[in-house]
Formats: sequence, C-alpha cells, structure tokens
Amino acid sequence: MRQIVLDTETTGLDWRNGDRVVEIGCVELLDRSLTGRHFHVYINPERPVSAEAVAIHGLNDEFLADQPVFAAIAADFEAFVRGAELVIHNASFDVGFLDHELGLLSRPLVRELCNDVIDTLQMAREQNPGKRASLDALCERHGIDNARRTLHGALLDAELLAEVYLAMTRGQESLIMALEEDPVAEAGADSVSDERLTLQVLWASDEEVALHDAVLADIAKANKGVCLWRTESAAVT
Repeated sequence: MRQIVLDTETTGLDWRNGDRVVEIGCVELLDRSLTGRHFHVYINPERPVSAEAVAIHGLNDEFLADQPVFAAIAADFEAFVRGAELVIHNASFDVGFLDHELGLLSRPLVRELCNDVIDTLQMAREQNPGKRASLDALCERHGIDNARRTLHGALLDAELLAEVYLAMTRGQESLIMALEEDPVAEAGADSVSDERLTLQVLWASDEEVALHDAVLADIAKANKGVCLWRTESAAVT
C-alpha cells in the first residue's frame, strides 16, 4: 500500500480569490513505513504573498521570485503522487488549491491522479470530538516532537503528519495484521489432521417408532385427519 502524506503553503486562504500555491511537501509511506523518498518544491506564485501568509510560513516575494512556476513542476508532482493514497490534514484546503493549479494547466485533478484522499483533520475530530485537532495539538496528544516547527513548512509538516497518521491508525494496523494471519500456518502443519470423524447412526427402536406413530395419529385426529409429517413421510417412502 503506497501512501503520500502531503502539505502545501499558499499566498493566502482562498484560491477563489486568486491565491496560489508557494510550496509543496510530500513524504512516501509504503506498507505504513517511511521510505525516505520525498517531493519538495518552492513555487513562484506569480502574485504577491499576503502579509498574513508570510507570518505563517515565512516565504516572501523576494525568495519566491527565483523559484519555478507551477507549470514547470507539475509533471514531476503528478509522477510522484500518481496512483497513491493521499494523507492530508484539512484535505479540502490543499486539494482545492492543487486542483486550481492543475486546472489552470488543463491537467488531471487530484482525485483523477490518486486512489483516495484521507483527511486526518476529520479523523481526529471523529476520534476525539470536541478536542483541538490542529497538527500541533495532535503532535502533543500522540507524543510527537514538533519543536522544530517554529514556522509552517510543507515538508516538515508532511513529515510530522506522517508520524501523527501512523499513531492515529495504529489500531487499524493491528486489525489488518490479524485479518492477514493464516491460522493454519500459525498453528503448524502437524496440527492439521486429514482424518474424518466417523458418525454413529442410532436407529429408532420398535417402541420409539410406535410412540412416534401414536403422536402423529393424535395430530391427525385434531386436524381433521390431516398430518403433514405423515404426508411427507409417505412421499419420501
């Protein structure tokens, strides 16, 4: 199972107002283990970054002016995520921005590229209703060190989210492992026998048959001479 844990940073909060992606960070999980492979780019958004966004991620216009535009990295991004299951915190935000960028280039959208999208924000709210569900809060809840996170950064946040996701779904991993276990293999071949049990047939005695017929006669008498069991018995005979 290949999963990509993904995060983005942007010029603002809404792509509908013209905001753009300025950073993408992805890390790869294969069968729930970090592989060490990652995808990380800074992007020239071709528009100013809002002061509020700079305060969050520290990526200003001067730094981003020398970075490639989205069109230049789109093919590499698609190649990295294609066919994987995406894991994203507040997925509607990141997917909305990425779909906007891909749509501007008439390229396939995220759900066309990927098998599925898991939203860890929704998972966290379902697991702990009413509790804080930010990435920092989840790191604290699951004992994950996020001391390096003085500013938001797509790659660092993806790395932290990967650890959070694995901690949040550890019970699912145990269930999957239990379902995949082969009880025969676990028990060992020597414990499986090809012998078949011999069934012992006990025939009714004459006395028991007579008592049975008497009961059927009583049923027929009470039912205007009709007894289903006598009819079925005659048909079988």
